[in-house]
Amino acid sequence: MHILVTLIVGLIVGALAKLIMPGKDPGGVIITILLGIAGSFIAGALGHALGWYQVGDGPGIIASIVGAVILLAIYRAVIGRRHAVA
Repeated sequence: MHILVTLIVGLIVGALAKLIMPGKDPGGVIITILLGIAGSFIAGALGHALGWYQVGDGPGIIASIVGAVILLAIYRAVIGRRHAVA
């Protein structure tokens, strides 16, 4: 159940991250949603490690958004640099 909640939160967070960081992404909406899911998993793992969440709790929406925005910024920097070099 925990993974399902994290996936659903990640889908929503991916869309919100795209709204927060508008612009042209090399991967499009699908990559942004996948980054949202990854941000949600990272936020959940970090929250469990720091004791913010109990066992079975899903990640918070704010923490997931922050994780997704950070991942989106890193993705843009890495992919943007790769296209500039090539």
